[in-house]
Amino acid sequence: MSFDLVLFGGTGDLCWRKLMPALFAAFKHGTLPPGARIIGVGRDDMGDDRYRALIESRFQSVEQDKRPNSDEFQRFSALLQFVGMDLSRPDHYGHLRDKLAQRQADTVVMYLATAPDLFAVIAEQLALAGLNTPNTRVVLEKPLGHDLDSNRAINQTVGQVFTEHQIYRIDHYLGKPAVQNLFALRFGNALFEPLWRREHIANIQITIDEELGVEKRGAFFETTGTLRDMVQNHALQLLCAIGMEPPINAHADAIRDEKLKVLRSLKPWTAVTLVQDVIRGQYAAGRIAGVPVPGYRDELGVSPSSNTETFVALRTEISNWRWAGVPFYIRTGKRLAGQDARIVVNFRPTPHAIYNAQIGAANRLVINLQPKDGLELHLLAQAQDKRQLSRQLIPVQLDLDFDKRFGAERVGAYERLLLDVIEGRLNLFVRSDEQVEAWRWVEPILTHWQSDVQGPRLYASGTWGPSATSAMIARDGFCWSEES
Repeated sequence: MSFDLVLFGGTGDLCWRKLMPALFAAFKHGTLPPGARIIGVGRDDMGDDRYRALIESRFQSVEQDKRPNSDEFQRFSALLQFVGMDLSRPDHYGHLRDKLAQRQADTVVMYLATAPDLFAVIAEQLALAGLNTPNTRVVLEKPLGHDLDSNRAINQTVGQVFTEHQIYRIDHYLGKPAVQNLFALRFGNALFEPLWRREHIANIQITIDEELGVEKRGAFFETTGTLRDMVQNHALQLLCAIGMEPPINAHADAIRDEKLKVLRSLKPWTAVTLVQDVIRGQYAAGRIAGVPVPGYRDELGVSPSSNTETFVALRTEISNWRWAGVPFYIRTGKRLAGQDARIVVNFRPTPHAIYNAQIGAANRLVINLQPKDGLELHLLAQAQDKRQLSRQLIPVQLDLDFDKRFGAERVGAYERLLLDVIEGRLNLFVRSDEQVEAWRWVEPILTHWQSDVQGPRLYASGTWGPSATSAMIARDGFCWSEES
């Protein structure tokens, strides 16, 4: 199968930091279909050779194990070509049309690794240039808009040019092997399903924490914030994977139908819950791994009086028969005490205790997503003293390390998703109605913050966020997993 992959934003940060390493990994693994051609699109006036040299130089900035050696890059670079275009000029799309007309590829993928305000412009101009053929697919990077109205406007415009089954809205979290294992854990095993409901689960915690700050992305982050950058997409997709009903099959729309039901079942916000159950924070100066780091307002491109949140913690519920009354806690932020992503499922204690156990001890399933990938099952076992007379229960832990079991060098998120686009698999991509419901649920929070004079709570870098986060979960009689 021959295919052309057109990378709009072909000289940008996302291209050389994520997309090119993923494409090279697929090339190295032998999973990139033969007959591939990768066409970078950018404003620069450069030929193919100069573009190849630029990509080779950028590879020096990625991790050592993802860099090609000179021989590998020479073979990979034969796939690379470049088209100089001003995306706002209709006549420049003829340059791309001429390039694609050099051969009639079986599949053409238009990857829009640009600012989202260009998505509609590019889609319209592709249609005017006759480049929205039935064998064309378009990939839209996040964030897809900054609120419900802008999201609808982008989807409406792109939807007039391409059918829904030609549109691939990418959320790289769904491409992570650990998230795919999350679906397999739930729907490929009979062990947990009888317990996966309100009668047996006390609460569920979703944590995505980062030690890094905004780095050089301060200007971008100022207009985005953590709620838009992490909660509206990544965190809610994880919540859907945990809370959804079993789909009737593994087809894309069957899975996405069930995720949509979860989003529509999220408890609506009220004036009280917007204050009590949503906490926003902003990192101040502190220490990460013993090294002093600046506060958010001291970062490059950030206003000294900024109210942009770098941390969000919230409590919600899924209002249906399976989950009614079970709190779901989401917590994500930058400059925190850890660097990982995990889901913690806390089970209810036994209804009648015949053993002595530590206060608060109960069963727990920890689903590690990154950087460690695997499961931890926390059980209670009887402590064994020399006389074998103790009835004290102590926590014990069973580990399943997927990296050790399947090998650490597995298909990365962007590599998997790019191959899925090429093959026409939509299972790990987000449908437009999912995005609408996610934005509909998030928007009352954004509206509330506009009139909230308090602003984000400051927290020292290297901590777990504002202290109010612990107070929020304590109101339900629970605590975060690292506090137990």
